[in-house]
Amino acid sequence: MDLNKAIEFAQLINAAYGITPADLTNSAGMVTVAGGTTYTVVTTVYANDLATDMNPGRGADLVSIGLIFQAAGTGDVVVAIRGTEGILEWLHDAEFLQVTCPFLAGAGHTEDGFTAMYNSFRTGVAPDSPSVVAALATLPFAQPVGPVTICGHSLGGALATLLALDLAANSGFKDPTAYTYASPRTGDPSFVSTYNQVVPNSYRIANRIDLVPKLPLPPRYDHVDTLFELNSVRLLPLPPKLLVQLTIPCGHALNSYLYLLSIGAGGPLIPLDADCAP
Repeated sequence: MDLNKAIEFAQLINAAYGITPADLTNSAGMVTVAGGTTYTVVTTVYANDLATDMNPGRGADLVSIGLIFQAAGTGDVVVAIRGTEGILEWLHDAEFLQVTCPFLAGAGHTEDGFTAMYNSFRTGVAPDSPSVVAALATLPFAQPVGPVTICGHSLGGALATLLALDLAANSGFKDPTAYTYASPRTGDPSFVSTYNQVVPNSYRIANRIDLVPKLPLPPRYDHVDTLFELNSVRLLPLPPKLLVQLTIPCGHALNSYLYLLSIGAGGPLIPLDADCAP
């Protein structure tokens, strides 16, 4: 896995986090720089938020959930999907129900809350706006479309997993690359087997102490390939050194992932959130 690319895509997810979920203004035209590359937003991605047992009504709330970017010069396209506060409530749900994968026959079963949210993905605020998969070939890109990357953090990692498989199986973009950060398990072993065959260029980045990637539990759920593990404790050289506070929010925060990735990449360190410094 290219650590610098992993940092670049995580920075684009951070740009999606920079937009308040309730702000439904389309961010088309917004420019951001990630990894030294200039990206322009082509459209905002919208969805109904994640319903949970603790807050089922949240599923009726339309939110801004991601951004579709195009890179200057190369034309590369990146779909960056953020997480949601609802994931912390999801952790406490008593059960993780499954539904049949809705967009690919024979692809097993996926977590019902993630699937419901993914089914609401669209590129406009109107309920009949095109889905991301349907819209991608017709969006007003400024340049010819290059390689497509799907990336997401936390809940966004699960949604990115669904989108990458849907895009590869049901569109002209047959070879997307996927980068996920702190993603929970998204589907059953049959779903995972299908995903691994159809989306071979996939990287799942997980902090060893992060609770979210440990759920839902096997054997009903499994993780997709390919794991790149981060560690909030540096074991060598002795004595061991704590790099990130060992709390659930700090272990899961995207900035903690960026900090640990920047250590591994050997470039400038990306700072932690202030309350996560050891």
